[in-house]
Amino acid sequence: MQTLKGSLTRMRGPLSVLAAGAAGAVLLLFVDPNQPGNFLPKCPFKALTGLDCPGCGVTRMLHALLHGDVVAAWHFNAVLLVLGVPTVAWLLTRWTIARWKGERRPVRPALGFAVLAVALVWGVGRNLA
Repeated sequence: MQTLKGSLTRMRGPLSVLAAGAAGAVLLLFVDPNQPGNFLPKCPFKALTGLDCPGCGVTRMLHALLHGDVVAAWHFNAVLLVLGVPTVAWLLTRWTIARWKGERRPVRPALGFAVLAVALVWGVGRNLA
């Protein structure tokens, strides 16, 4: 029989991820990544190559979303907005429910390969445009 204490103990991982995400969201509410001289980390791939990686623009996209500007979010990273945000929300929800129930629900490797394929196509495509 499951106890509430056992369920809460199992929830440490999802709750930690949610807390970190909330802390990042609060930071992005007050720090504009579009302003020069902000203290947010820069993309190491772009710094080394001058090219945009598949994740370039994610911080600016999240900042725009947090301020209700969906058009700017689309401009900064359309693929992550359309595919990444719903996928992360689905995975986090799935993980949270599984942990609460005490189940183990691994993600199929096909999802990882699909994410890598989309990232590769997006990374190449955005640098050619």
